Amino acid sequence: MTSSPIKKLLEEPLQVINIGLESFAQELEAQQTGVIQMEWVPPAGGDPVLASLLSKLASHPQATTGDVDLITAANEEALQRMLTGEPVLVDVVPANEAIPSLSKHMILHAGPPITWERMCGPMRGAVCGVAVFEGWAPDLTTAESMATDGEFVFQPNHHFDAVGPMTGLTTMCQPVMVVENRTFGNRAYCTINEGLGKVMRFGANDQEVLQRLGWIREVFGPAMGTALRRSKGIPLRALVARGLTMGDEMHQRNVACSSLMLRELAPALAGNVADSSTLAEVLAFIAGNDQFFLNIAMAMGKAIADPARNIKGSSVVTAMSRNGTDFGIRVSGTGDAWFTAPVEMPEGLYFPGFSAEDANPDMGDSTIVETIGLGCFAMGAAPAVAGFVGAGAASEAAVFTRRMAEITVGRNPEWTIPGLDYVGVPTGIDIRLVVETNEVPHINTGIAHKQPGVGQVGAGVVRAPMACFHQALRMFAQNLGVV
Repeated sequence: MTSSPIKKLLEEPLQVINIGLESFAQELEAQQTGVIQMEWVPPAGGDPVLASLLSKLASHPQATTGDVDLITAANEEALQRMLTGEPVLVDVVPANEAIPSLSKHMILHAGPPITWERMCGPMRGAVCGVAVFEGWAPDLTTAESMATDGEFVFQPNHHFDAVGPMTGLTTMCQPVMVVENRTFGNRAYCTINEGLGKVMRFGANDQEVLQRLGWIREVFGPAMGTALRRSKGIPLRALVARGLTMGDEMHQRNVACSSLMLRELAPALAGNVADSSTLAEVLAFIAGNDQFFLNIAMAMGKAIADPARNIKGSSVVTAMSRNGTDFGIRVSGTGDAWFTAPVEMPEGLYFPGFSAEDANPDMGDSTIVETIGLGCFAMGAAPAVAGFVGAGAASEAAVFTRRMAEITVGRNPEWTIPGLDYVGVPTGIDIRLVVETNEVPHINTGIAHKQPGVGQVGAGVVRAPMACFHQALRMFAQNLGVV
């Protein structure tokens, strides 16, 4: 006679899967009982109002065009616009030529809108430095007084089709790289990467920093612009795909793509820079800067993401950015509204002599690369980055990519990760999935000293604040008449 299922169950060793409070699993482990702890949180973190909104949005009335609901169709449209963009690096020109409305005493900055009074230390240091660089102030002290007196106009880069790393300052005389999305005809701009360490994007502003910016303006920018115009531009989509197979994720690691870009630019530079010493200096500048491609990737990200803006019913994020004080996001279906919350502190590794006590909260427009599926979303392609940014063992890199796939609407079939069986990078952050799973986007980032004038002190990973996504979901639902 066979034993009953219940008797069999009672006779076999107990095997437990615990969902919820970890303390239950700990009690079983103390009694030498095998247990697997499942990470789980209630939808929307247990917030009944947000959970109700998610439920109502899931049952939104069908679109009139077929069986696919409005939000799904809108998100698919946003994703396809991102995936079909053809970004090409076409030129380098003075910022006021690319952005005609950029005038004297006007300073574009990273992140959502902010006033001088609320700016962090490195942002203030960069403002003072760029004012001296532009010739608006004779020294840093005068520049600070002018800023305090309201003589400068501050606007986000994102309001002018531009992006900038860390402090992200863009002013009229700085050269900007131009990326054209040839599928949709839009352009995006970003300043040239200065190099590593003590640079203006991290708030440094001494004479060495200003001299380097002057050389970029007078020598490097014009040389690169001429080379790009005569070469008819450099397509970026395939170059990034190759960089992913070589260990880059395009935020914290750009070694491969910077090298590939040097290979693309070198012949045109050699053919257009007559003075051999100047040519050597220009080539050495690119070769000596492992992050040279970062700013190109940012302009590319902006050019790819912008066509996905203002799609009715789309819950896809079209921009993430921070200014050292606030973190902000924009969502396709809510127009150009910013949803902001206090920015968080990065967790990572520090240069010798520095610690978390020296760090400024996170800043920069470089989160645009995560917005299009690179950076931390592509960390599985760059295991070498995991240790550098304090994420732990190299195997942890793939964990970040898998977690980010839980909050995106699709994958990029062209940008693939060899170490994950050539799966495409997660693309199209969906605010509904962020709120539902309680999983926010993670971002690879540099760390600036909190005091102006010091510069970079480390690198790490930072989390986007959930409050931004809660705000966005509420407005998104309201715009669709879901209350």
